Amino acid sequence: MAFCWPIRVYIEDTDFGGIVYYVNYLKFMERARTELLRTSGWAQEKLRESGYLFVVGRVEVQYRSPARLDDQLIIRTRISSQRGARSRFVQQVVRGDGSDLLCEAEVEVICVEAATMKPRRWPKALLESIEQKLPEAWVKQES
Repeated sequence: MAFCWPIRVYIEDTDFGGIVYYVNYLKFMERARTELLRTSGWAQEKLRESGYLFVVGRVEVQYRSPARLDDQLIIRTRISSQRGARSRFVQQVVRGDGSDLLCEAEVEVICVEAATMKPRRWPKALLESIEQKLPEAWVKQES
């Protein structure tokens, strides 16, 4: 199971051939991670005001099949592991009807102190709210 966020492909998402430009899949995934946080009660602005920022430390992507203009997509997101300042997200982009896996990625997101940009633990309350409100997106925390 995973947190699912729908998105439609618009003209600005595509290249001249009408297929989604490869980097836009990463934008779709970023939006889905942001919406996962928002749905669990933590908007980006609230986190920033509390001194937390999140930066991507690593991305591994596999592109499987193209999405096209006007396609309805679902971005599936789950946290596969969490330890200290680092959380790993597994994300998939699928057609809206669930018929095709188009792209999948593993994204490492690092929590940093806004003032210093140094790593810091993910807020405990944030992790607890994801686990409670979105259990389908959560995998038990590593020791």
